[in-house]
Amino acid sequence: MSESDGFVYPPTPSVHLETERTIVRLAIEEDVEAIVRYYTENREHLRPFDPERPPYFYLESFWRRQVKQNEDDYALDRSLRLFIYAGSEPNRVIGNIGFSNFVRGVGHYCTLGYSLDVDFQGKGLMSEALKATIDFAFRTLQMHRIEANYLPHNRRSGNVLRRLGFVVEGYSRDYLRINGRWEDHVRTALLHPEAV
Repeated sequence: MSESDGFVYPPTPSVHLETERTIVRLAIEEDVEAIVRYYTENREHLRPFDPERPPYFYLESFWRRQVKQNEDDYALDRSLRLFIYAGSEPNRVIGNIGFSNFVRGVGHYCTLGYSLDVDFQGKGLMSEALKATIDFAFRTLQMHRIEANYLPHNRRSGNVLRRLGFVVEGYSRDYLRINGRWEDHVRTALLHPEAV
């Protein structure tokens, strides 16, 4: 562990969280086939909410490198990109949760993003997995603030964030390039419940 500005950085990558119905963890090389299957099977479902994906995004060779990059980024305190696995099928990827854009120093905040398999929506699984990972981000990563942004027409995502206590802080025009177009986003944030 290293220290900088009083912050003790997390140990070498090893994140494995279990909820009642899910497992949320850093992927390993053995997960690559399941990750590719997740993104391939949900390609059309995720298209309206994701940036345009190049063809190599759906290749195992890309994900073998990306899994290693995710481990390195976590070890270097840059981001934490996790995958959600079905509790009843622990080798099946059903979604992802990413904490990115880590800011330290006087800030201690990050940005949250997530997606879920179309066949698993409407069952409360994302809220369940997010509760566990947000708690990890606050307690273990010592984040003070987590920001999350959603497309105005993505009411399902807005409802998930609202249930988790995220507060709308604003509206950003042409905030991110999604599916080939600049899109407005509703901006929300959640503060560490024990923040002083």
